[in-house]
Amino acid sequence: MRLLLVEDDPLLAETLGDALSLEGHRVERLNDGNAARTRLDTADHGQDLILLDLNLPGCGGLEVLATMRRHDGDTPVLILTARGAVEDRVRGLDLGADDYLAKPFALDELEARVRALLRRRERGQVLQLGPLHFDALAQRFTLAGQTLALPPREQRLLACLLRHAGEPVDKARLAEEAFQGEAMGDNAIEVYVHRLRKRLSHEEIALRTVRGLGYLLEAR
Repeated sequence: MRLLLVEDDPLLAETLGDALSLEGHRVERLNDGNAARTRLDTADHGQDLILLDLNLPGCGGLEVLATMRRHDGDTPVLILTARGAVEDRVRGLDLGADDYLAKPFALDELEARVRALLRRRERGQVLQLGPLHFDALAQRFTLAGQTLALPPREQRLLACLLRHAGEPVDKARLAEEAFQGEAMGDNAIEVYVHRLRKRLSHEEIALRTVRGLGYLLEAR
């Protein structure tokens, strides 16, 4: 996913950017409110989630948020700020923020909230890779126009691989994202991948094993 991090503390911005990049996201960083307002003052800004500090040089984060929400009511916004007062949280949420995290915070909590906001966004999306389509709202796959009926675990596995299409996904990430932290051994994951590979028998779709890196879903 493409994330925009608006944070003027260089050390914190570097730490958060590195952590989110390790989660597989593409992170763009800005450290100025005016630059962020300009970047987001268009309907085609291309970001999947915004992480927004309130105390910024130039214009403040709430002004950035208000500008963005004039034409974009869908992209989730997570406010990151040292302001902990109730009135600040209320104002941010009233302006259209989706969540609020007061500094200091644990990286694990930040990453969990980012995942939750992105899952919420995906529920209304249709993901596509060649002839493979996934309606996240209906939880329905089609392959070349035909419904692809999958058991729940294989469906979650394919949804995870489709979200990361074009990049290898290792077993640890599959266990966390597709199997929701279940106690899932490597052999069990291999079995589910094997079953899924047989179901995806189409000349334009490939599910490959990349040695040492994981499983790669791609269009041929």
